[in-house]
Amino acid sequence: MKDRMETPFANEPMTSFASEDNHAAFVDALALVRSELGKEYPLHIAGLAVHTSDQLISINPAKTDEIVGKVSKASRKLAEQAMNAALTAFESWKNTSVWERASCLMKAAALMRERKHYFSAWLVIESGKNWTEADADTAEAIDFMDYYAREMVKLAETNEHKPLVKLPGEDNRLSYIPLGVGIVIPPWNFPLAICAGMASASIVAGNTIILKPASTTPIIAYKFYELMVESGMPADVMQYLPGSGAEIGDYLTSHPKTRFVSFTGSKEIGLRINRLAAEQAPGQIWMKRVVAEMGGKDGIVVDETANIDAAADAIVASAFGFQGQKCSAGSRAIVVADVYDELLEKVKERTSRLMMGSPEDNAAVGPVIDQSSFDKIMKAIEIGKSEARLLIGGNKGLEGGYFIEPTVFADAGPDDYLMQEEIFGPVLAIAKAESWQEAISMYNHTEFGLTGAYFSSDEERIQMALRDMHCGNLYINRKCTGALVGVHPFGGFNMSGTDSKAGGHDYMLLFTQAKLTSRRV
Repeated sequence: MKDRMETPFANEPMTSFASEDNHAAFVDALALVRSELGKEYPLHIAGLAVHTSDQLISINPAKTDEIVGKVSKASRKLAEQAMNAALTAFESWKNTSVWERASCLMKAAALMRERKHYFSAWLVIESGKNWTEADADTAEAIDFMDYYAREMVKLAETNEHKPLVKLPGEDNRLSYIPLGVGIVIPPWNFPLAICAGMASASIVAGNTIILKPASTTPIIAYKFYELMVESGMPADVMQYLPGSGAEIGDYLTSHPKTRFVSFTGSKEIGLRINRLAAEQAPGQIWMKRVVAEMGGKDGIVVDETANIDAAADAIVASAFGFQGQKCSAGSRAIVVADVYDELLEKVKERTSRLMMGSPEDNAAVGPVIDQSSFDKIMKAIEIGKSEARLLIGGNKGLEGGYFIEPTVFADAGPDDYLMQEEIFGPVLAIAKAESWQEAISMYNHTEFGLTGAYFSSDEERIQMALRDMHCGNLYINRKCTGALVGVHPFGGFNMSGTDSKAGGHDYMLLFTQAKLTSRRV
């Protein structure tokens, strides 16, 4: 394992399903997962399975009459037991060598790489991703574990890599030590990648965690927990604790022994967590750290010098990949007037070619995640019809699942609901700008600041866009989705969160605290 860690990090390659062998292997993986549907899954507290009569029912979003599995649901009493177990485990785990902790992650990455299609098949069935989106999710999970293992080793050896200024007569060292018990709350839209990333960074730093997965995708998180234990992580280092946010989420966030909360999800829940964590509970002796990624209202700006075909491709891919259910999804396009009509037609034509169907058949357009999301998106579409011009879509999709047609609105105004609210579904709003300067100004006219893209062939304008477009991840002449670990550290400004830069060099600092030791020699 040490030999592998000393080789340069490289991103996990995407699978080509044009290969007959890969295609057949994925079909086999789907069949294997199908054979496991309907099982019951326990909580895991102190390394022990805990079954409850109260359960979360995981539903296939493409076939709403199909139960994926039943997962035990934690109460507040069980949450307290999980906290006590995590506190006990921390006392030994914090003293486990960095190399041993990193080796657990490297082994988990290797095992997931061997079983890549199995994990991806779970994503297809439980979260509604098509094969390509699921494969990318699994690859990112592998990358996170591999990358954070290496980064923590580098951080532990910081005196060798970044020595302090020498002072004669003293031996001064800076070490990065763990924080304590963290609450990890991953989202449903990347239920493997972001879950693995948030959890593995916390664990490899020497913390213990309570993992509260999203209620719609708890089984994928369970499979990740099993993998980590198989990889050598003591079973009590991670408490697997599905449950209600109102019942156990708030309780754990407010708990005096919680040291940090790592959260990815909506702005509303992120702000609530931040508020609860800011209050000192009786017996609490530290300020809790909150690491939050809270979504976006991302956009692509196109000026009249751009390659219009490339821009149209990027707009459609960014808006409708995984049905627009990405915090990085390009739900706005702001286009300079000279090329506005031409681009509208190209976006409409490309959107019309997107075929809707079952994720298991690798359809380009699948379902949204659940009834609540379906209702919210359809409501947004109705609001859009009163604000802007419906260009294509706007209707419910296939029966039997939470399907919605890819929907494009033209002539949206900068203050419209469509341009300001994170809809988190297959809805794109396109606005016209009189100039590229106005287009950038319209892009910035939002409370979010996660991803953006600018299409132009004018270098002077590109430099202005790089300076003035206010977001955490800005891309030039490419789509605004698809960040790669180690390549595109990911996190946003304003109401998009704490700009944590997941998958970057700084990320591990969020789960550690720096301790300076000085010794007279």
